[in-house]
Amino acid sequence: MRDDSTTDQPEANLVHFNPWRDFNDAAPMLDPFGDEPDPEQIASFMEVVFGYCDGLIPVRSFIDKGQGIDGRPHNIWIAADDTAPGKMAIFADWAAREGAAVYVIPGTVAETGQAKATDVAQMQAVVVDIDSGDIAAKRAHLERHLGPPTMVVESGGITPEGQHKAHVWWKLTEPAEGDDIRRLCRLRGDIAAKVGGDMHFRSAHQPIRVAGSVHYKNGLKTLVRIVELNAGLERDLDEFAEAVADMPPAPGVNLTPDFATTDKPAVEDVLVTPVREGGTDDWSRFEGASAAIGYFIRLVHEGRLSKNEGWEAICGYNAAMLRPQWPVERLKRESERLWARHVERHGPPLVRLDSAAPVPDEMPSFTLGQLLDDQSPMPADLIGPRVLTPGGLLVLGGAPKVGKSDLLIALLVHMAAGVAFLGFTPPRPLRIFYLQAEIQYHYLRERMQQIGLPADLIAAARDNLVVTPKLKMLLDAEGSARVAAAIRAAFPDDPLDILCIDPIRNLFDGGPDGGGENDNAAMMFFLKDRVEVLRDHVNPDCGVILVHHTKKLSKHQVKEDPFLALSGASALRGFYTTGLILHRPDEDASERKLEIELRNGPALKPKLVDKVKGAWVEVNPMNERLVRAEQGAKFDAERVRKQDVILALLLDEAAEGRLYTSTQFGAAFENQHGLGSQYTIRDRLSVLATKGFVKFRRDLAEHGYPATRSHFGYLCVEGMRFGRDPVVDAETGEVLAEGEPVLPTHFKCPHSGRAREVENPAVWVYPEGLDE
Repeated sequence: MRDDSTTDQPEANLVHFNPWRDFNDAAPMLDPFGDEPDPEQIASFMEVVFGYCDGLIPVRSFIDKGQGIDGRPHNIWIAADDTAPGKMAIFADWAAREGAAVYVIPGTVAETGQAKATDVAQMQAVVVDIDSGDIAAKRAHLERHLGPPTMVVESGGITPEGQHKAHVWWKLTEPAEGDDIRRLCRLRGDIAAKVGGDMHFRSAHQPIRVAGSVHYKNGLKTLVRIVELNAGLERDLDEFAEAVADMPPAPGVNLTPDFATTDKPAVEDVLVTPVREGGTDDWSRFEGASAAIGYFIRLVHEGRLSKNEGWEAICGYNAAMLRPQWPVERLKRESERLWARHVERHGPPLVRLDSAAPVPDEMPSFTLGQLLDDQSPMPADLIGPRVLTPGGLLVLGGAPKVGKSDLLIALLVHMAAGVAFLGFTPPRPLRIFYLQAEIQYHYLRERMQQIGLPADLIAAARDNLVVTPKLKMLLDAEGSARVAAAIRAAFPDDPLDILCIDPIRNLFDGGPDGGGENDNAAMMFFLKDRVEVLRDHVNPDCGVILVHHTKKLSKHQVKEDPFLALSGASALRGFYTTGLILHRPDEDASERKLEIELRNGPALKPKLVDKVKGAWVEVNPMNERLVRAEQGAKFDAERVRKQDVILALLLDEAAEGRLYTSTQFGAAFENQHGLGSQYTIRDRLSVLATKGFVKFRRDLAEHGYPATRSHFGYLCVEGMRFGRDPVVDAETGEVLAEGEPVLPTHFKCPHSGRAREVENPAVWVYPEGLDE
């Protein structure tokens, strides 16, 4: 049933999206010559996917990742009728301007607001998303066994092997409804399983990109385009289901146990249903025990249960559901057989980290005298002076885009090489595992290859720093086990020195209650039951570095206590041994200030740091303005503006055939363009001459200018040309430029202030040691 009320006002659904934007409202930096939405392809897509359907089409858009902007998703519902292609084109145009992707659920619903799997009323096309491996070979396998598709869409993504990810569509002769929708979704899952596609399409409400819209991920702008269209090709659902059943798996694809086992009981039913001997129930005791044991073995293998917990669960099922019970010996023998088989198929297990280091039987305590008399050497700092101590926790905080990840990478490379950095010193080259969850592999390697550090330093750190690409996981029980296994594989012989987690937000696990970062109990759970447990499992003495975002505070609040800016619960600040906050005291300046708070050592003064020629350096705080800093910055900006105006005027005036001495230029442009008096202009010219931006030409007789009595001569700037007469190549007749070049004969010595002859007028040289 169509909702005609939605057909008359498609534009109403496209208004009021901008106010939903995040605080970062800077315009996305996109390629102005990139692809734009294609209404014709959108119309073809809509016909294949919705041409026979009635009802409403759920449409969704959200900002693609990797653009440096953020925003909330926007949902609309459009009627599946003749107006649908036009409305979708309007929505795609809006989304393209906002840097947003456009998705649809490939089925229709009855009412606005519905988008769950149970809400889907009609579907008329089968799709498989091929997003990994040899895309071309998988497409050929599908066409060979299922026949030519109605439509193939390149979604805009690229595999690591350089192939275009693809959506392959088969249009049905009529829409599927009711049980046929579930059947269609099972076919989508079966096809994906047999070719290694995206298994999420087993769900009816899984959204998919609209062909003809624009793909923006990772800063690239690409059209989601139709590369093959057989508009008249349609398939009968029953015949297509038979072809899917007959299709073998693609080469190299192993079917998961869940595939083609629809006749077996679901595990959730097995675990709660008693089963008696003699075959009087729906399944035998052997089938029930095997299913239950296999289920718990998978949980242990994936690190979600410890071995003891898994065995207790198997024994509990045996006692509660098998009547009579199996003997313990048989239960153990069957469990060991299935465990060995599972490990053979799926590789070594992940062992769950049950708890932190063993607690001693007696609580240690010491008298004051014992503490005073103990003169043993202090443990060596991992990062001195007392910035990261053995078993310590360092938290590095900073606002987005302030440069904390870049600073962190430079710090870790130096520590891995055993070299001091910004006054922070390691005792030796450190073994570091950098668990980062923000930068994808290709952009991570690009950043590492562009790092502005000496080659010998990078060579020394080459094997000591191990970095993960962007991870899609939580640091929960399973994630902790995976990380522990990765650390053991990276450093099999020597213990880890530093574990770095960047950022907390992307890996945060708030525990069984699912609390967020602002929940003290959730933060303490994450720190004690996740971070400390993981550290104690790999090396109790290793240091931990956590990277965290800061919230927005006023300059006065940052000045009073910068560590209040750390996002999340106050429990974090009470837990760490060292806090570092990176922030910009002045948003218009490049310098950052690194605030330092130590628990295990004397206080350290804040550091003023900046990135110069690709390397982080410490800036002498004596060079920082202390009085009226904002007013001084305005004066600096005004001086730069006047410099730019003067240089541009000299170039423009020379092009019009007018040259000046310093005195005449000041008199000619007094109180023009905001330059001030002639004396102010001459002072600026004197500074520019000292810095090498302005030089001089004594003899201009060839341009009709008389000799000047000026000590220096006529003003000359880099790239200056006299007049606009074309300069023509005598042999080819090509116009090379406009005007004759004006080259300097003299320059102002930056030390004595006297005029000196230029050695090579064709090469413009700036004095060494002066800011250009």
